[in-house]
Amino acid sequence: MDKNTLHNISYGLYIISSNYKDKYNGQIANAVFQVTSEPATIAISVNKKNLTHKYINKSKVFSLTILTIEAPLTFIGKFGFKSGRDIDKFKDTNYEIGKINAPIIKDYANGCIEAEVINQIDVGTHTVFIGNVVDAMLFDEKESMTYEYYHKVKGGFSPKTAPTYYKEVDKPKKEKEEKKMDKYICDVCGYIYNPEKGDPDNGVPAGTSFDDVPDDWVCPVCGAGKGSFSKE
Repeated sequence: MDKNTLHNISYGLYIISSNYKDKYNGQIANAVFQVTSEPATIAISVNKKNLTHKYINKSKVFSLTILTIEAPLTFIGKFGFKSGRDIDKFKDTNYEIGKINAPIIKDYANGCIEAEVINQIDVGTHTVFIGNVVDAMLFDEKESMTYEYYHKVKGGFSPKTAPTYYKEVDKPKKEKEEKKMDKYICDVCGYIYNPEKGDPDNGVPAGTSFDDVPDDWVCPVCGAGKGSFSKE
């Protein structure tokens, strides 16, 4: 079986949030789909190890934030590669509490859906929660981020707890290379620093070798220090 075939299934990129005992948590998710239109129901897949899974399992509610292509890797990394057990993900995040008492995130979002869990399916490592849509709202008309855009344009990666684990396809080598600069991979989240692209958003211009990256530079996805990188 060629599992690479599964990479051709299209996905979006979202933040799933929930609440439990006056606490809030959220995580990045890509396995989201509409089940029925009348009544409106949606389904999400959440890893059992994630804190958000615990909150949804207890409260039986969740909100779904639809991310736009403007969402930076640092924002995605906060909700995708850091645990709510260690940090408050909603600190410095623009959000409000919705009808079901779950957070509605406004940053880098074009819409949000609130749902109450009406059924759930145990699928081993994950649980598929099926929710009845209680409310839905549009914020603007900015383009939604797709999973493919996140990987190919943003250069992002997926945590191993994701329902779909993205594997980058090897690219053909250039016939002529004037100077080869090594790529370095983050041991924490899998982000690859490519010297040809640099990290302009964080002050590292294209063409900067990893050795010349400032010592106080951190991974734009998970915030790990330069010392957490290894040569690819």
